[in-house]
Amino acid sequence: MMRNIRLLLCGVVMFFGTIVLQSKAFSQQTAATEDLSKPYNPDANAQNDIDQLLVQAKKERKNIIIQAGGNWCVWCLRFNDYIHKTASIDKLLKNRFLYYHLNYSKENKNEAVFQKYAPEGNKLGYPFFIVLDRNGKTLHVQESGSLEKGKGYDEEKVLNFFTAWVAK
Repeated sequence: MMRNIRLLLCGVVMFFGTIVLQSKAFSQQTAATEDLSKPYNPDANAQNDIDQLLVQAKKERKNIIIQAGGNWCVWCLRFNDYIHKTASIDKLLKNRFLYYHLNYSKENKNEAVFQKYAPEGNKLGYPFFIVLDRNGKTLHVQESGSLEKGKGYDEEKVLNFFTAWVAK
């Protein structure tokens, strides 16, 4: 009888220990997410913003990269953080592209904008990327999974993707 009680007690301790560990892991992941900047603006008029970028793109002879996602998406936030902290990518983007974060969230799904530039985008995970030429024509829609490496991104793959879409 005492043995059964000890086993039961041991099981209860292990059960609650597992819950505590899972809770700590979740709070650490949430804390890490909160440390990342949140570049998506659910209140933005995305089409108006893109129209303004197109005017600038024509003047500067650049293509536009649209990163589709939301502040709820940890991979979207990680990608944004990665491109700004990786000097070679940050330099390429600043010199050769205009960059925009197109919000998708329960507050604003931007359905008309997604339909216009990436009608098949809803079949992709987030983030995904839309490459526009300076006239607003969609040149390419790219998923992000192939750019990943572990819990981050692969510099060579990301550079190759962006370099392939530099305006000629």
